[in-house]
Amino acid sequence: MLTIVFDLDGTLVDTAPDLIETLNFTLKQHSLPTVPYDDARPLIGGGARTMIERALILEGRSATSADVDALYAPFVAHYAEHIADRSRPFPGLLPVLDRLAAAGHPLAVCTNKLERLSKRLLDALELSGRFAAICGQDTFGVQKPDPQMFRATVTRAGGEPARAVMVGDSITDIRTARAANVPVVAVDFGYTDVPIAALGPDRVIGSFAELPGVIAALAAVKNAMDDQAFIGQES
Repeated sequence: MLTIVFDLDGTLVDTAPDLIETLNFTLKQHSLPTVPYDDARPLIGGGARTMIERALILEGRSATSADVDALYAPFVAHYAEHIADRSRPFPGLLPVLDRLAAAGHPLAVCTNKLERLSKRLLDALELSGRFAAICGQDTFGVQKPDPQMFRATVTRAGGEPARAVMVGDSITDIRTARAANVPVVAVDFGYTDVPIAALGPDRVIGSFAELPGVIAALAAVKNAMDDQAFIGQES
């Protein structure tokens, strides 16, 4: 079996409505220009600090650590209270998680969102119980694309880092998988600002209905590689 490690924002859950509302609420409270929804959507994916920094740069504003710090705490406070106002799982997710779990695959979440916010969101959407591990940017002191975060997430979920796959929506997820030397499946409905196929994932899916077949194919490849390695050791 493969441990399946999912990104959260833009992969499992469409969090853009609440994140963008929080971003613009925070900017407005500090007398800064807000960001149009379509421009803000690609800013998601690196955690709150990165989203704020990208928003400031997009508007031609100063984005020093102090500038971001001034917005970060109020952003997190507001977002925590509105984390699931409009955020919802992407279509088809729930039955696919059921199918993957029934097939014996451990499931985990590896996200650059804070762990407590990740759990709060998944709790609100009644998804937390489906995952053996939910790990955020502060769980291990490193964040994606550092491969150690991925490996530690897999281990916490009870899996083996060499028998795992990343499912995500961004270049950060792809870089994480490459650094961890595992395959990566990319969804094409996430928040990247370029076509996800151009970023070189192993597979691209347009809906979750495609995922079980892709996972089965990747597992078969991994099993064949392991068998070949075993034969080589025996000869």
